[in-house]
Amino acid sequence: MSTNPIGLLRLLRTVRSCGLALGCIALLMRLANAQTEPSLTWDQVKTRFESVNPALKADADAVDEMRAEEITAFLRPNPQVGATLDGTQIARHNGVWQPLQGTFVSPNISYLHERDRKRELRRDSAHQGTEIARWEHEDLKRSLEYSLRIAFVTTLEAKVVLQMARDDLDYYDKIIAVSRERFRAGDLAQIDLDRIELLRVQYESELETARVNLRTAKIQLLQLIDDRMPVDQFDVSGAFAFSATLATLEEIRQAAIDARPDLAAALKTVAQAETNHQLAIANGSTDPTFSGWYTWNSSTNNPNAQQTVGGSISIPLRIFDRNQGEKQRTQIDIERSRQASEAVQAQVFADVDSAYALVESNIVLLQPYQSKYNDQALRVRDTVTYAYQHGGASLLDFLNAQSDYRQVQLAYVQLIGSYLDAVGQLNLAVGREVMHY
Repeated sequence: MSTNPIGLLRLLRTVRSCGLALGCIALLMRLANAQTEPSLTWDQVKTRFESVNPALKADADAVDEMRAEEITAFLRPNPQVGATLDGTQIARHNGVWQPLQGTFVSPNISYLHERDRKRELRRDSAHQGTEIARWEHEDLKRSLEYSLRIAFVTTLEAKVVLQMARDDLDYYDKIIAVSRERFRAGDLAQIDLDRIELLRVQYESELETARVNLRTAKIQLLQLIDDRMPVDQFDVSGAFAFSATLATLEEIRQAAIDARPDLAAALKTVAQAETNHQLAIANGSTDPTFSGWYTWNSSTNNPNAQQTVGGSISIPLRIFDRNQGEKQRTQIDIERSRQASEAVQAQVFADVDSAYALVESNIVLLQPYQSKYNDQALRVRDTVTYAYQHGGASLLDFLNAQSDYRQVQLAYVQLIGSYLDAVGQLNLAVGREVMHY
């Protein structure tokens, strides 16, 4: 069989081209998949956080440990079993070896009976401890989700600022293009064109800063949800806006009283202190021990009484109350827990009032931007730019108008970010989402 070298070379080139094409297609598909990675909403981010955050999972295990202690608290005392063996012969008697002839055998069993509902009170105290741990877990979750929300809002704000920087740069590039045409037509001095072109460095710097800020915000958010996804493939989406609708302060206060987990934990602590006081009183009571036994005596003089049964009851004499210190301590603990719960309730009202005032303040500041300032800044910029392009405004007027527009837009975005942070703080103060994002 003969082989054509030229044909073989063409074949190799064809295979190489096909392999390169397939590699390019695969690369483009990977890039497309990376770019079409679905962005996460707030609810999706929160769901991931609740399922994977190590701090939350560790604290949830602590709640399960408390629940296991309820089983231990309700255990009954085990009965005691013993035996007595006596009278066994250890030497020959008159040359006769009969070791079991005089053996006395008495197995016995005893049981401690706990009175005054000691087991039930221990169980109730352990159950209340579990409830306290559960509410404290919810309080930890509340605090961590607030940090998560701040990171989420920061990411949304960084995305908006980045888009603004891109739009400003695109707009300014058009101004530069028009200015160059004016320079060629002799309508603009070289020094003015240089100043306009030099100002582009500031726009480029702001664009790069916005990119870095967005990456940093995404990294912090990925850390909170314990995700190792590449930053470029991670994105979030949500409404970056404000609403002037706000419930009354009394309604939000009542919602906080009903929902705050730290307040619920404080109230449960009061109930547990009362149960512990009842348990201390119950522990001061005496618990009888019931015993029973069987006796076999092979050497008794009564041939009809070799096997007997008996029973007894043992009751400690309560001459000295050895539990009076615990009674007094638990009584004091009740009052301490009540005072602590009142302090938590006062803190709830303070948190709600301050967060409510912050949301109100942001709404008051945002409304004029939405109704007037944004449109005014845009109108002034476009008017001065048009006048400058046609020789009706100076370069300084144009630069000032451009700077004022950017400052107004950036202040508006930052105010929305502050508003969303304030909403998160209000939801933190209430203990649940009373204002949805």
